[in-house]
Amino acid sequence: LTLSTAVVPLAFLLVTPPNPAVHDSCLSKSYYGLHGQQSVFITDEACISDAADFLTEGTIIPLEKTEDLVWLEQEAVDEALRPATFVDELDDFLEELAQLEQPPYGGNGEQQILEGRKSVVQVLSRTPSFTLIAIDPSVAVTLDMRLPRYWKASPLPIAPVPLLPVPSSAIDHVRNILASVKFDPDVASIVHNISTSDMFRAIRYLTGEDPASPLVSRHALSQGAVDAAGWLKAQFEETGAHCVLQPFLRGFSPNVVCQFDANTDTTEIVLLSAHYDSRGSFGSTRAPGGDDDGSGTIALLSIARVIARKGITFNKNVQFALFSGEEQGLYGSKYYARELRAKNANLTLMIQADMIGYHAPGEPPQLGLPASIGTPEVAQLVANLSAIYSPELTVGITAACCSDHQSFHEQGFPSTQVFERAGPIADPMYHNSGDLSEREGFDFNQIKSIAKIQFATLLHSSKFELAK
Repeated sequence: LTLSTAVVPLAFLLVTPPNPAVHDSCLSKSYYGLHGQQSVFITDEACISDAADFLTEGTIIPLEKTEDLVWLEQEAVDEALRPATFVDELDDFLEELAQLEQPPYGGNGEQQILEGRKSVVQVLSRTPSFTLIAIDPSVAVTLDMRLPRYWKASPLPIAPVPLLPVPSSAIDHVRNILASVKFDPDVASIVHNISTSDMFRAIRYLTGEDPASPLVSRHALSQGAVDAAGWLKAQFEETGAHCVLQPFLRGFSPNVVCQFDANTDTTEIVLLSAHYDSRGSFGSTRAPGGDDDGSGTIALLSIARVIARKGITFNKNVQFALFSGEEQGLYGSKYYARELRAKNANLTLMIQADMIGYHAPGEPPQLGLPASIGTPEVAQLVANLSAIYSPELTVGITAACCSDHQSFHEQGFPSTQVFERAGPIADPMYHNSGDLSEREGFDFNQIKSIAKIQFATLLHSSKFELAK
C-alpha cells in the first residue's frame, strides 16, 4: 500500500462494498456506517494494510479532518431525467457553500445573519461516485435546502458505530415464514379491502391539495411537518392503535410511532414504515411530497383503516412508524432503530415504503426491491407475496437507495424497502414542489397493489384473527 499526501493525514477513509470478513477484523471497530451502498471506515494505515488480505476492492482517502463529515452522492435516476448540467450543479453547490460565512439556519426556520463565522465547508475528496466534505454541523442539517435535487447528503456519525450483522437466528425466522407462505383466501379478502378513496382523501390533505388542509410543506424543519405529525397521530389513533410522537433532534418534527398490541403474551414486533417529511424545489417554501413519501404514508394509513374495519387482532405486536428527517440523512429512523437495538427488541422484520406512487407512462405497474441494502430473505418474502396477492405488478430490482430500512439493517434487524419501479428513479417531480397527487403518472392503483403486499406480509408474518 502506497499513499502520498502533502500533509500527514490524521487518519484514512476506506470505502468498500459490504464484506462479512470485516466483522472479524480491526475494521469492525472503525465502522462509520453505510453511505451510498458502501461500507465506510475511518482507521489507520496499519489496519488498512491488514484488511488488504481480504478486501478485493475499495477506495482509500487520506483525511486531514475527521469531524463533521458529510457524504454527497448522486441519486440513481433514469437517464431521461438526468440534466446535462448534472455535474455542474454540484460544482455550483460546492462553490455556494465555499462562499458562506455563516450558517443559513438559525433554529426557527428563518434565514438569519450571524456574526463571526468563517468558511463553513471544506472539500476533502471528490471521486466520480461521491464527494466528501467537512461542514459546520448547523449547516449540515439543512443541506437538502440547497442540494441539487438529484443529489443526497449522508452525514457520517461523530464516532465509530457498532458493526451489527443480522443474526442467523433472525434470518432463519424469516426463512421459516417464507417456507410457510401459500395463498390464504382470508388474506386475499382482507388486503382487497384497502380503499383508494381513503388514499385519495389522505394524500390531498398531506400535500395541501385539499382546500381544507393548512399544509404547505412537510419539510422536517417546518411547522407544517409538526402539524402533519399531529394529524397522522390522530388518524392512526382513530383506527385503534396507540401512538406516540417521538422527538429525536432539536428543530425536527417528531417521528410518529403507533402500535396494535398483540393478543398474546409476546415481545415480537412486525414493523411497517414510511417517512412523512418532504423536500421541495430549491428556493420554494412548498414541499408537498405527494410521491416522496406521501405515497408510502397513505399506504400505511389505509392498512390501519382496514385493520379497524375488519376488527383484526394479531399474535404479534404490530407497529406503524412514520419517520421524519429522512431527507436530511435518515435522522428519525436512525434514532428509533438505535432505541430498539438498545432494548434488544424482538423485531421479526420491517418494511419501508418510500415512493410507491409514480407509474411511468408506457410501463407496467411495478415493484422495486433493493439491489443491495437490506435482508435478501425479507425481500424474497415480499416478492413471493406479490406473485400471490398482486400479480399485476412486475417485480424487479432497483438501485434507488437508501431509505429508512437502512437504519434498521445497520442495527442488525431484518429489513427491506418497497419502491415504485424496478429500475432507477423516473418521477419527473422527484424533490420538486410539483410533487402532487393530481398529475400524470400518480397511480393510486399501483399504491394499492404495493400496499396489499405490505399488508399480506404483515398478516403472514404476525398471524391474525378476524372479529367474530
